[in-house]
Amino acid sequence: MSLTYALIVNGPVYGSQSARSAYLFSKAALQRGHSIAKIFFYQDGVTNGSGLTVPASDEFDLTKAWQELSQQHDIELETCVAAALRRGVVSEDEAKQHQLPSSNLASGFSQAGLGGLAEALLTADRVIQF
Repeated sequence: MSLTYALIVNGPVYGSQSARSAYLFSKAALQRGHSIAKIFFYQDGVTNGSGLTVPASDEFDLTKAWQELSQQHDIELETCVAAALRRGVVSEDEAKQHQLPSSNLASGFSQAGLGGLAEALLTADRVIQF
């Protein structure tokens, strides 16, 4: 039986295992024939969407991995806009709205309110939080 998952990632891009565990779960679920409708990055998880993250050359580039996973499997990557703004992860639209000099939201990610999370909670077969 194939299930549709929605994931909530609260862990930062680096500094804890949470976001990497979410990524590995995503890959395993997809390999087993399940689908992932949306990955919602919340709290410190919004740092996964920063386009300015530069890991060391011998480290895993998690932001790039999320982008590739999204492209390959048509998965929405949403950061909570309020949490992102508080942590300096800013889309072009938000930069204009708040008159900031630049944006840094990584390509493939979008910013949404908690309505995006609520929609995922209502439409997915399973919701898993990391």
